[in-house]
Amino acid sequence: MRLIKEYSPPSTDDLIRLKDELGYTGNQMADLAGVASNSQWRKYTGGESPRDMSPHILFFLAAQLSLSEEELSKVLKKMQEIGAVIK
Repeated sequence: MRLIKEYSPPSTDDLIRLKDELGYTGNQMADLAGVASNSQWRKYTGGESPRDMSPHILFFLAAQLSLSEEELSKVLKKMQEIGAVIK
């Protein structure tokens, strides 16, 4: 089952607007998106040729903004059942 059949990534302006609406720093946005650092986040929001955000990174970000702690815990538990080690 494919959850997403077609995908167009958010624009750099969309991502900058989200960051501003949340009042987050670049490091906080990097944490939210599950990327390494502020410099990695900036690759999606600036530079000469910004990188498109992949659907799995956007899904991770959106899940954290949308799901309750209980729902997120359920997902993390399933990840552990599959074999992941999560700290």
